[in-house]
Amino acid sequence: MDLTVVRCAEGHVFSTDSFPMQQLGAGRIGPGRLIRCPRCARLRHAVPVVLEKR
Repeated sequence: MDLTVVRCAEGHVFSTDSFPMQQLGAGRIGPGRLIRCPRCARLRHAVPVVLEKR
């Protein structure tokens, strides 16, 4: 199972095993998705994080 590293709207960075790629409702919300943040325990807009290679 692949993990996706994401950042929520509050700035919390965490990994998730599911990052839904479908549209939610009639409106599109861009590259991010609504996901429950484990740090603030609320539904937040989250986007994938681009990791730097060292």
